Amino acid sequence: MVPDGHVPDHPYDYDLVVIGGGSGGLAASKEAAALGARVAVLDYVKPSPAGSTWGLGGTCVNVGCIPKKLMHHAANLNAYRKIDAPHFGVGVSKSQFEEWMGMSQDVEDQEEKHNWEILKTNVQNHIRGLNFKYRVDLREKNVTYLNMLGKFLDPHTLETVDKKGNKGTLTSSRFLVAVGGRPSPLSCEGAELAISSDDIFSLDRDPGHVLCVGASYISLECAGFLRGIGKDVTVAVRSILLRGFDRECADMIGEYMKSEGIVFKEEVVPTKLAKTDGGKIAVTFSNGDQAEYDTVLVAIGRTGDTQKLGLENVGIDVNPKNSKIPAKLEQTAVPNVYVIGDVMDGCPELTPVAIHAGRLLSRRLFGGSPSSIMDYRNVCTTVFTPIEYGTVGYSEEDAKNEYGEENLEVYHKYFIPLEWSLSHSRSEHQGFCKAIVYKASRKVLGLHYLGPNAGEVLQGFGTAMKLGCTFDDIIGTVGIHPTTAEELTTLSITKESGADAKASGC
Repeated sequence: MVPDGHVPDHPYDYDLVVIGGGSGGLAASKEAAALGARVAVLDYVKPSPAGSTWGLGGTCVNVGCIPKKLMHHAANLNAYRKIDAPHFGVGVSKSQFEEWMGMSQDVEDQEEKHNWEILKTNVQNHIRGLNFKYRVDLREKNVTYLNMLGKFLDPHTLETVDKKGNKGTLTSSRFLVAVGGRPSPLSCEGAELAISSDDIFSLDRDPGHVLCVGASYISLECAGFLRGIGKDVTVAVRSILLRGFDRECADMIGEYMKSEGIVFKEEVVPTKLAKTDGGKIAVTFSNGDQAEYDTVLVAIGRTGDTQKLGLENVGIDVNPKNSKIPAKLEQTAVPNVYVIGDVMDGCPELTPVAIHAGRLLSRRLFGGSPSSIMDYRNVCTTVFTPIEYGTVGYSEEDAKNEYGEENLEVYHKYFIPLEWSLSHSRSEHQGFCKAIVYKASRKVLGLHYLGPNAGEVLQGFGTAMKLGCTFDDIIGTVGIHPTTAEELTTLSITKESGADAKASGC
């Protein structure tokens, strides 16, 4: 970091103004206030093209992680009811038992048993409760909350606009841009008929037959929970699934989703959307195919929400490909203007990353902690697809590119989670895990896991990775039995050996 000119007796209104009231911005603002800084947070939600709005808390709380995980859980509950519970004797009537001649089987619904309105309403009520708690928390932490848009006039001055159009100005010694991103729209004719992840969680009608456009984790997660609650789902894929993630794991996720009844249209993009007389959306694809859907959900990427920040007035250039702000150690080209979270170019688009980076930055700026530097490499994340995927560190492809394939050892294993073993449908599938190891030092470069509760399994391994664990550290750890996390501690088969990597039991 270079000196930003901040002095304790500056003439400005605030020590720090945070633009954006998402998870990262809120965390940074509260940390700075706790360290004695005068802090304000500006947050104003611009409606999505479909008209959706929400409250304080940003993408994760309102239209991201929180509603996604709740709807993923709804899908899991439906699966437990249909393909798990009967095999454990749960909910099986005497007549069913007799009909099945003592052999359990999956429950085939004669009618749709999921109610979208109940799910949507309860999810939204939970989110509104969080919005209120965030406002109270800011007040209790002595952070000024301003429901306004902000635009730079110069490096120390913002023009503000409230919801009634009233304009004003405020000044600050330092600024933190934490505005996040918004979904990238389709560019074809009729694109306005589509919705995005900004809209699906508050959709005021049953989604019906859904087309998910894109192969991002957002698209696949939405496709997964929609199929899991009983909707017909098609995914339009331009190239590959989960770009940037481990290819082997991404391909396994795709095969699992296909087995769940999700239809994949590969190597196509929509070229036209049109409303039919019956109220459906007719989609024409690049290969000439046509089909009708009740809902078209687009998740083809995200763009930094920087267009109206006035960055050009202070000399900050954005990446023209994604409108995100380049930075080094969260400091932009203008020394007193900082950036964190999804709007920072090259930053993982993950809520905990923004939160942690925001707190560390505030400690550097106001707490006298120059060594509080964010590590963006060994960050755990989970993709909540029908088979969950947890990962930390390098993908196999990235490790090969950086270290050379000849310098790596990849340990892998296929296994059937115990909780799947009584269900015929479940036991047709397998979980999977692998460790990517640097041969010379035995240091673990990447861990990957496909199976139940992926986030819970990988979180602890993230700490081990951050501490620089070796493969011997992991296999020298006594596992908790019987769990799927234990599988990572019993890895022994390398890909190079060509041996069968299926688990053989206890």
